Amino acid sequence: MKTILIMRHGEATPMQADDAARNLTRVGGAEAEKMGIWLSKNHFPDALLVSPYTRAQQTAQGVAKNNNFKFSETTHDIVPEGKPQIAVDYLEALIATHPECNSWLIVAHMPIVSYLVDQLSPGNMPIFNTGAVAVINYDEQTQRSQYMSINAPENV
Repeated sequence: MKTILIMRHGEATPMQADDAARNLTRVGGAEAEKMGIWLSKNHFPDALLVSPYTRAQQTAQGVAKNNNFKFSETTHDIVPEGKPQIAVDYLEALIATHPECNSWLIVAHMPIVSYLVDQLSPGNMPIFNTGAVAVINYDEQTQRSQYMSINAPENV
């Protein structure tokens, strides 16, 4: 059994012409670090997939302060307008080729984070607060998932 952790980036600056370049706010940086501590105590992520957008990269850096990743990759499959089926297919291929990794953290954006949960566990499409993490148990043998919970910085 593997764990898939789907995280929305921390709070970011307001929308601007170059959405990909938006930075985290001070609050967003604190959310990332707080969730990184929570993840290190509860789910021990050892693999990371992160969007190339600045705010997702900054969130991943905040989380990494308290976690050690055996595998880390930036992928365009999980940008806001990404296709969830393609992202899940890629994630499942990575899980199969990296059996040493048991807990996979994905740092991305709304709306794709909600669509990823639904793709993995149909009928579950939570709305993510900034910095929130959805927890999914994944059986790599059957490729079946079970949505467990969503955890936001203000609740951990």
